[in-house]
Amino acid sequence: MMMATPEDPGSGKEAGEDPANSFLVRLVTHPVTTWVIRTFSARIDPWLYRRTNGRFHSMGTGSESMVTISMTGRKSGKPRAVHLACVHHEGDILIVASAMGQEKHPGWRYNLEANPECEVQTLGESYRAQARVLTGPEKAEVWDKMRLEIPMIFVYEKRTDRKIRVFRLSRA
Repeated sequence: MMMATPEDPGSGKEAGEDPANSFLVRLVTHPVTTWVIRTFSARIDPWLYRRTNGRFHSMGTGSESMVTISMTGRKSGKPRAVHLACVHHEGDILIVASAMGQEKHPGWRYNLEANPECEVQTLGESYRAQARVLTGPEKAEVWDKMRLEIPMIFVYEKRTDRKIRVFRLSRA
């Protein structure tokens, strides 16, 4: 999926404009929208996305930039699922443990670190994968691409001082 860069003609953005100021990013990161996503979408989306083979989620139709990850809970041993934005990179999927910029890491991060085997549901495909946290240099290599494709990251970075982790999901 190609995304327009701020310098591209027709991208609707002026060169040097802060991506965090775009209408879509402001809407998605607004406190009310964040509450709706955390309260309702986070519970509905994994089920809906799997049931429709990635065609739908609570905010609309599926896309290659969304993924549902199913994993095993590290304490409970029960199945857990989370619906996230993602970036396709070198045949793998990258996901960000941003927790929408909260001070605490998302719970799913601990589950994937404890049990890296997971099930990935993308648009039209489901498969087994192995999760791995990127090292500092690996994260630095892909971070700009991730910020470009998931511009909400700009806002999440401003909300927290913690180190936001990036996971690589590779087919098992």
